[in-house]
Amino acid sequence: MNKKTLVSFLVITLVSASVSLASVAIYTCAKYPKDDDADGRGHRHGLQARSGGTTRSGNAGTNHAGADLQSVPRNLPSFEDAAETSINAVVHVKSEFLVKSRFHDDYFGFFNPFFQGRQGTRRVEGFGSGVVISADGYIITNNHVVQDAEKVEITFNNRRTFPARVIGTDPSTDLALLKVEAQNLEYLAFGNSDRVRVGEWVLAVGNPFNLNSTVTAGIVSARARNMNILSQNMRSGGVRPIESFIQTDAAVNRGNSGGALVNLRGELIGINTAIASNNGTFAGYSFAVPGNIARKVSEDLRTFGQVQRAFLGFLFAPMDQHLAAANQTESIDGLYIARIVKGGAAEKAGMQLEDILLKMDGKPVNTEAEFLEIIGQHRPGETIELTFSRKGKISQVNALLQDAEGGTQRRVVTGWEPPSGSSNLSGM
Repeated sequence: MNKKTLVSFLVITLVSASVSLASVAIYTCAKYPKDDDADGRGHRHGLQARSGGTTRSGNAGTNHAGADLQSVPRNLPSFEDAAETSINAVVHVKSEFLVKSRFHDDYFGFFNPFFQGRQGTRRVEGFGSGVVISADGYIITNNHVVQDAEKVEITFNNRRTFPARVIGTDPSTDLALLKVEAQNLEYLAFGNSDRVRVGEWVLAVGNPFNLNSTVTAGIVSARARNMNILSQNMRSGGVRPIESFIQTDAAVNRGNSGGALVNLRGELIGINTAIASNNGTFAGYSFAVPGNIARKVSEDLRTFGQVQRAFLGFLFAPMDQHLAAANQTESIDGLYIARIVKGGAAEKAGMQLEDILLKMDGKPVNTEAEFLEIIGQHRPGETIELTFSRKGKISQVNALLQDAEGGTQRRVVTGWEPPSGSSNLSGM
């Protein structure tokens, strides 16, 4: 073996060894996440959540949030466990619609005056996914999967089918709540989507291209993402959509709409809703409605028949260098209050024009999406803590949230009677 051949052999050997070691490291990190803390981001909280979160066979779980860690089995989170926990709680949703047939109108209208002015219709089917969120048959999905549907049918992973009733829809978040008459169903409990971290491993569970019970994996790529998707598609005027998506690179395609985004503890942290694509298929970006918003919307639809939207009563602009210079500050954090509604929640709490809103309930707000995600989790009559800056001085106040008419009462649809069943859809 000459000198040149020997050097080449050593280089190839070293590269192969490095690739093998890297593969082992990646697999280990994916299967055994870092046990760093107990604040919902690491292994310790994960164990507690698995003890008291998602339940199997519809039995209510026990909250062990305060339990001694030594008494909890040390089963580390994994893709396999999260998939096993989720797959039977994600369902296939088939919707039937009546749509106007242009061919029917044109053809029969042209040849037969009897049909002129009459609308022809044809029946079409749409498909999507849904997530069971209670043992007695409540299912959350996307509004665009079932909106205006004449008939909705649910198919479970074990091939059982049930007719579903649409309890309510909310185009402003693209969410809908369904109900099937069944008991002792496996379901997913909501996790706290506020604790989702960029870079965290997640699974997308759904029915892409009618391929039932498909699981894909990825990471959280971004949070509080506003894509103006709902603004373009909403058919109900006058309602401001709430867009603050969790962005992931888990593969999501047509048919995944309404499916589950889960963390490695098997907790529901989002409802897969949209993809960014030029051809309608996955191109590396998918978007999910945060679980905290989905939980609140589903509870509202079940209890009141409509979503209870809260308002602070001001218009704002995200801070930038120009606004910072005009307000003689170097910070570009927060939201600049450009207009305040007289008698609104913010004014009654003591906020003024040109204040800079920095935090809501202790959470920083620097974009419209972050603001909408936080306010979207509240109802009229609830109190929210606001931290703001006024001429360099930081202050905190509590604001009593109002509805669009300035009231603080929950509004129920006329004649609404909540469906029988559990009062709590699932725990967080």
